[in-house]
Amino acid sequence: MMSTPQHNQHIVTIFRSMAERLAAQRANPYRVRAYRKAADTIEALEEDIADVAARHALEDLEGVGKDLADKIEEFLKTGTIQAYEALRTPLPDAVKAWTQLPGLSESLVAYLYTRLHITTLTDLEQLVRSHMLRTTPGFSGSEERLLEAIASLQQPLSVRKPEEAP
Repeated sequence: MMSTPQHNQHIVTIFRSMAERLAAQRANPYRVRAYRKAADTIEALEEDIADVAARHALEDLEGVGKDLADKIEEFLKTGTIQAYEALRTPLPDAVKAWTQLPGLSESLVAYLYTRLHITTLTDLEQLVRSHMLRTTPGFSGSEERLLEAIASLQQPLSVRKPEEAP
């Protein structure tokens, strides 16, 4: 049995990583599955993916449509995939701190930030006040407790009551 060519293995690794990150963000499950299926197909390929691309036959591979073919070609030209780099970007520390708020898990915070573009405490507060957060899978807390926690974070230190001081 032949080993998987090096380009193929890099793309397989990237597509599997993208699938895992998208799954953690609760992206469309069909999209997650598409990355996994394409990774399986490319891993089983005995021919170098660059040769398939040179023949303009990427979309002939099972599970590889136009979007994934474009990503493969981007990798072959640049050595990376911009969408993958965007997924790898960690959450800002201020946003990551939201996981300490009542009812918010790490995966929910990642979803709010990456998919709903909730980037500030004010955005988060507006989402909670709109009652849309309660319809988001993974929210397990009370809207009132979350609003109280957000309000306490938004108060300047000098305005906090002595019993609330850190």
